[in-house]
Amino acid sequence: MSRTLIIAFEPSELEQLAGFAVCLAQPFDALLVSGEPSADSGAERVFCARLAEVPTADSVDIGLAAACAGYSHVAFVSSMRGKDHAARVAGRLDAAMVTDVIGVESTTVFRRPVVAGSAIATVEVLSLPLVITIRPAGFPAPQRSGNSSSVESMVLEVEPKSRRIEASAKGGGRPDLTQAKAIVSGGRPLKDAETFERLIGGLADQLGGAVGATRAAVDSGIAPNELQVGQTGKIVAPDLYIAAGISGSTQHMAGIKDSKVIVAINKDPDAPIFEVADFGLVADLYDVIPELRSKL
Repeated sequence: MSRTLIIAFEPSELEQLAGFAVCLAQPFDALLVSGEPSADSGAERVFCARLAEVPTADSVDIGLAAACAGYSHVAFVSSMRGKDHAARVAGRLDAAMVTDVIGVESTTVFRRPVVAGSAIATVEVLSLPLVITIRPAGFPAPQRSGNSSSVESMVLEVEPKSRRIEASAKGGGRPDLTQAKAIVSGGRPLKDAETFERLIGGLADQLGGAVGATRAAVDSGIAPNELQVGQTGKIVAPDLYIAAGISGSTQHMAGIKDSKVIVAINKDPDAPIFEVADFGLVADLYDVIPELRSKL
């Protein structure tokens, strides 16, 4: 029988993955690597590994692959971490893999963006099992049945093969980029890290949102690498995306196209981002952001 296993590294990913699993229209279970699940996650069973932290992909791929035995579909959130683990699990299972899924036609036919999001491909998979990574914005939150999921403890095999030598903490308790409802991003015009944090970080904090950056800002040392949004950074889909001093390169737009509302602030009236923005302000961000903050 076809059955799906969704693999979440933290509780916030469970709902995102459950929305996809419901679209597959077949029974599904969940494996939660760290943290505790909500009472009604939508899954029939939730296996909790309760690890103190998410292991590196090469340390836990054997354990995750073993947990996937008997499932026809295995799904991860399409984050940097999810893609890292999913690829290794697919290799262990000798399974087909489809990444960045945004739509489901059937249990074997899926839609995914290509060419930096400028086109949508429909992909048919000819073999099972299948490992999938999904973009959460493509799937609505599942309706709650009111019935509690069965929660079972699981011992997940972890064999350390590498170790983290450095971790970057999220400043000021800001939400993760892939989970945030509001994101304020800045580009190269911010000039230096101190200015970036004062303007972009300050506005984001007032909105209770996350901070993002363009690749150019990251390459210039203005913002840390973990804040990069775009095709080679993080794919985001917030309710509100404010782009300050961002021209709108294809690489960056590929990472924000699923945002519900895009607000562009740029003093260049011909900046490409105005073509896709829901609201645009032709002005200097050094004037606009302080005024916005004064009115919040």
